[in-house]
Amino acid sequence: MPQKTFEHGSTPLHVSLVAIPEAAVSTLTGIFDVMNAFAVMPPSGDPRLQGPPFKVEIVGLQPGPLELASHVPVTVQRGVATVDATDIVIVPSILLSPGGWNKGRYPELIGWVRAMHARGALVCSACSGIFLLAETGLFDGIDATVHFGYGEIFAASYPQVPVHPERVLIVSGRHEELITSGASMTWHDLVLYLIARHAGATAAQAVARFFALQWHQDGLAPYIVFEGRKGHGDLAIQSAQDWIASHFSVANPMEEMLRCTGMTERTFKRRFTSATGLSPIAYVQRLRIEDAKRRLERTETPVDEISWQVGYEEAAFFRRLFKRFTGLTPGNYRRRFRIPDYARANPNG
Repeated sequence: MPQKTFEHGSTPLHVSLVAIPEAAVSTLTGIFDVMNAFAVMPPSGDPRLQGPPFKVEIVGLQPGPLELASHVPVTVQRGVATVDATDIVIVPSILLSPGGWNKGRYPELIGWVRAMHARGALVCSACSGIFLLAETGLFDGIDATVHFGYGEIFAASYPQVPVHPERVLIVSGRHEELITSGASMTWHDLVLYLIARHAGATAAQAVARFFALQWHQDGLAPYIVFEGRKGHGDLAIQSAQDWIASHFSVANPMEEMLRCTGMTERTFKRRFTSATGLSPIAYVQRLRIEDAKRRLERTETPVDEISWQVGYEEAAFFRRLFKRFTGLTPGNYRRRFRIPDYARANPNG
């Protein structure tokens, strides 16, 4: 069913922000405040936009106080049993227990989300909210994203959902009605996208300026920390991984790993790739780039020297490889992630 759009003088679109005990308070209240902010913001500059385009309500199983994952209470304004229709459903970030996500805890919510989708609502998740929404079956065979820290556990829990943790925002579905955002603060991108889609680009730009929000246009690859796959059970390959973790900058790492394991090159490559999911050379490259990222963040060492320190004599090749893995040049990465001078510890303090 086609979705409604906000038009001049029309009734604001109804947004149902789902609260469950596992929800993260920062994401839930952040989305609530930004999407409800039009009444208190300066004029957006778009003469067609008069009045707030959204009416956001916090919904849940029961109305009343609800303690969220960080033990901060919020007020659920309406129980979903009383919400017969809505235009946008958003499930905010949720915090998983050490054992992962417990399926089947909220059958009433799952049924309600399915019903709202059938009546034309957009169904959206911020970060790990997709764990709840995946239970609806709406995302089976549909591309989605999730916090990269939860990527593996989500893929194991919902193998029927193609997941791309490196992507910021994915808009899927027959009517572009299934929307997921990635790690943590990419709820900014989700909210700005919804505002641009329903209230126009000018309104989205005004909100971004007012709250100093930024689109994560470079993707999430720069934020992802590489950790080689362990626990695969191949002790010989594990030994090679342990060795290369502190010797990745040597001139011929492949030869040294072969010497450590005593395998033929063909056998080693096959077993290493099977165990880690990466070829030996790709694994070494990832370790080198990860070390270079830390050096760029924490030192003022020139890029060419960092290239040599992590194992590359040709700085131009290092720069190309760095951008391929992170989406940023080394210089841009340093500007993005280095600690600003005003936040550095006072050496005399």
